[in-house]
Amino acid sequence: MADSVFYDLAATPQEAANLTARGLIMIAIEQRIKEEGWTQAEAAARLHVTQPRVSDLLNGKIGKFSLDALVNMLPPVGLTVDVRSVEHRPAPAPKKVTGMPMSRAASSKRKAVSKH
Repeated sequence: MADSVFYDLAATPQEAANLTARGLIMIAIEQRIKEEGWTQAEAAARLHVTQPRVSDLLNGKIGKFSLDALVNMLPPVGLTVDVRSVEHRPAPAPKKVTGMPMSRAASSKRKAVSKH
């Protein structure tokens, strides 16, 4: 679907998009910190966060950062967000199967489970 591993790992396309955005922003901030040669303490002062928070960012701990928190870190390091439209077809809706007879094996399992 997209050029992000998160689309293979996430439960929904929305979750994958959120993880992808967070990952890209984290990488951009990390690159800026390295380009400028800032220590973690210097980066923390610029980002208005603690040094351990910068350590989490630099170590890719994506689960510790909301998209909102990361977006708020962009201006202090001179970065912005650029959103572009990408042509793609939406994923087809799952087909709902109705009226099909249940196989004997599935029917037996269903009866066995329902008896307990």
